[in-house]
Amino acid sequence: MTRIALHRLAHGRTGDKGNRLNASVIAYDAADWDLLVEQVTEDHVLQLFAHKGASAVRRYLLPDMAAMNFVIEDALEGGVNTALCLDSHGKTLSFLLLALQIMVPSEHPITAAG
Repeated sequence: MTRIALHRLAHGRTGDKGNRLNASVIAYDAADWDLLVEQVTEDHVLQLFAHKGASAVRRYLLPDMAAMNFVIEDALEGGVNTALCLDSHGKTLSFLLLALQIMVPSEHPITAAG
């Protein structure tokens, strides 16, 4: 098995509503769908966003689109109007999600690409 960043197999979109982050992961290749579902779990995403104060994560699977959507509670430090950080919008947080490390089989085509 080889460890890679999620962004090598998928892209994402995020948005925000209050203190709730909405983040999607969309596979570049539908053949990777099962691998992503197995590893990009609610627990892993909650751990990834724990430092932001996230309290819960719900995952919604969209298999016909080889995509999944995560609703992450309390991840925006109170929301756009109350957070002290310069950019508290959820739109930039797709980069954090896509940095998640996942494992792929050593023979996966992505490992040959470097």
